[in-house]
Amino acid sequence: MLKHQLIHPKINEVLGKAGHHAKILIADGNYPASTTLGPNAELVSLNLSPGLVNCTQVFEAILSAIPIEAANTMGIPADDPYAQQGDPPIWNAYRQILSDANLNIELTPIGKWEFYDTVASRDHILTIQTAEQALWANLLLSVGVRES
Repeated sequence: MLKHQLIHPKINEVLGKAGHHAKILIADGNYPASTTLGPNAELVSLNLSPGLVNCTQVFEAILSAIPIEAANTMGIPADDPYAQQGDPPIWNAYRQILSDANLNIELTPIGKWEFYDTVASRDHILTIQTAEQALWANLLLSVGVRES
């Protein structure tokens, strides 16, 4: 029986094979997950109905199972109307989750097109499509090194 909070069989299988620097995308409900997979990536769809399952729930479960060394959001382009409003509220929720997990990891936005390119890379191993309704909620995690 697993002791961590992540019990999804396919997600556990993919994470069990993941190595240092592998990329995991927790995608919001607007992300084009089926057309942006990297060549080595699996897609797991958890989008049951609007808001179920959401990105913060998936993030907490992932953190219970693996070490991460970096967390990137998709940067908001300057010409997007949302750019003038500051960080989206969900980014603060992610920061709180990192803090609650005692991780000293900065949530770092990367440019929208760089984000897509990173997801399309060979390091991308998993996209978890959620039904998150918050805008700009996509979260790209880099697997860290397991400490003994």
